[in-house]
Amino acid sequence: MEAIVPIEVIEKKIYLIRGYKVMLSMQLAELYGVETRALNQAVKRNIHRFPEDFMFQINESEAEQLVSQNVIPHKKYFGGSLPYAFTEQGVAMLSSILNSEQAIKINIAIMRAFVKLREMLSNSKELAYKFAELERKIERHDEEIKAVFDAIRKLMAPPPEPKKRKIGFIVRERKTQYRTHSRKAVKK
Repeated sequence: MEAIVPIEVIEKKIYLIRGYKVMLSMQLAELYGVETRALNQAVKRNIHRFPEDFMFQINESEAEQLVSQNVIPHKKYFGGSLPYAFTEQGVAMLSSILNSEQAIKINIAIMRAFVKLREMLSNSKELAYKFAELERKIERHDEEIKAVFDAIRKLMAPPPEPKKRKIGFIVRERKTQYRTHSRKAVKK
């Protein structure tokens, strides 16, 4: 069964808010082919199916952040009220309250997009781990290389000059001690 919307298009509509990968209600409504108002009403009629980790309403600062990151063109894009953000589980729950053929097909495509993102994240974590391991090895090698360079520098340094010995003979004689008489002793 071929998806109505390519996964790449859906991936661009998945944002990270409050640590969750989410899709916004107006974008989901567009994908499902319903009005945002109708989607929100269906959710409110079945609110017990959407705990906080399935769906939440974004706040003003999160809306400003979406605008500043060019995710959305302007806050007017929301149409007057702040949208709901649906996590992967929330999107899955939407399929149980929006029961049309298009909703089912779109929901399958969205689930595949979330799975693909999770795989990419898993691969990037693995890559990050390998990179950190490589960094540790390089640091250890850097220390070893530094020790080698220090040893080479010591070998390249000119040897200290030996103390110069004087040329010739050294005569060692006993010194004779001279006595001087005091003048008083001489006058007598």
